[in-house]
Amino acid sequence: MKRVLLRVAYDGTGYHGFQAQNNAETIEGQLNRAISKLTNVVNMELIGGSRTDAGVHARDNVVVFDTESSIPGEKFSYALNQLLPDDIKIVHSEEVAGDFHPRHCDTVKTYEYHICNSEFADPMKRFYSYYNYYPLNIDNMRKAAKYIEGEHDFTSFCTVGAQSDIKVRTVYSVEILAYSNREMFDGKVTKPREENVDIFIRVRGNGFLYNMVRIIAGTLMEVGRGSILPEEVEKIIEAKDRSKAGPTAPPEGLTLLKYEFV
Repeated sequence: MKRVLLRVAYDGTGYHGFQAQNNAETIEGQLNRAISKLTNVVNMELIGGSRTDAGVHARDNVVVFDTESSIPGEKFSYALNQLLPDDIKIVHSEEVAGDFHPRHCDTVKTYEYHICNSEFADPMKRFYSYYNYYPLNIDNMRKAAKYIEGEHDFTSFCTVGAQSDIKVRTVYSVEILAYSNREMFDGKVTKPREENVDIFIRVRGNGFLYNMVRIIAGTLMEVGRGSILPEEVEKIIEAKDRSKAGPTAPPEGLTLLKYEFV
């Protein structure tokens, strides 16, 4: 028996999240069917690193499973990619220690939330970004982001009723990246509105509560719109009250970028 680690990338648009569910298509369900077909073992037990929500994407999620297959660990990626749909692919595979568990070791996760901030929606980005037509003050969003960094009780940024009793997490960094979003017509670049930008909220931490990154994104957008002052974010954290923070941003803008073991 050996334990194999997979690094998985997927487009979460057509799935009801990562975790297997009855009567719903999930990332774990697709992986289970592919691994079972390859190893001739029905209903493999998979251990996922991050249980992303419905509609959320990943470039680097982690899955481990045990198998008696003779296939070398590093070859599972090639074999499984022949059996998986186009919106789920293994980007790396390897054999790991038999007691390795991705959720029982120190990790750093990096998530990115994409906002398409423009006068009109871009249909090419509809599955991978949140469209916002209100002007956003990026400088104020960056000021607010600094209050989120560090070790805090993030109860205000966690969906009510979440399973985890411990709400303390460490956020190493919150970056707000912005790039001009210019449109071209008849070969000429039009002068964009000042707020025609693609905004990326990149959050790096040791772990995240249920919907935490999406609530951070929703709160920072409220700051950008002027509904919340940057310095009020500190009070929102101290309140430990979900109702004080901004809304939960829609899932399509969120991507798990990197899953690191430290």
